[in-house]
Amino acid sequence: MSKTTFRLITSTFWLVVVLLVVMDSLQDYPYRPEPAPIAWGSGQAASGGHCSGR
Repeated sequence: MSKTTFRLITSTFWLVVVLLVVMDSLQDYPYRPEPAPIAWGSGQAASGGHCSGR
């Protein structure tokens, strides 16, 4: 593989990664915090998980 081909493939890969991150950050869904899966010693009571419907 030549240096030019390698640079083209690498640049294309990172361009796609950055594009996907930008597209994901522009989505219009609200942030929904999930409860901690394990709350050892934090004083929080465990309350549901991903299926809790919150």
